[in-house]
Amino acid sequence: MNFFDRLFGNKASANSAKERLQLVLVHDRTDLTPAEFDSLRDDLIAVISRHVDVDEQAIQIGVEHDGRSQRLVADIPLKPTRRKKTRKTR
Repeated sequence: MNFFDRLFGNKASANSAKERLQLVLVHDRTDLTPAEFDSLRDDLIAVISRHVDVDEQAIQIGVEHDGRSQRLVADIPLKPTRRKKTRKTR
């Protein structure tokens, strides 16, 4: 580990810690266990992936509160796709 990594920290471990904290917060706020939240996340990704290519490494799913209501917020980046060229038949 070089000097700058020790000084500023490793972004991968910071992201991992952030995800763990989000899971703890979701569990505290929604009564979903971490396993249930992971299952929900996996199901959402599977359904959306059937229709479009998603960047699974960049997905962020969490719960937001607005007064007494809660909402599940999913940020699911899509991978760029090339359109297939179709041939016109005469």
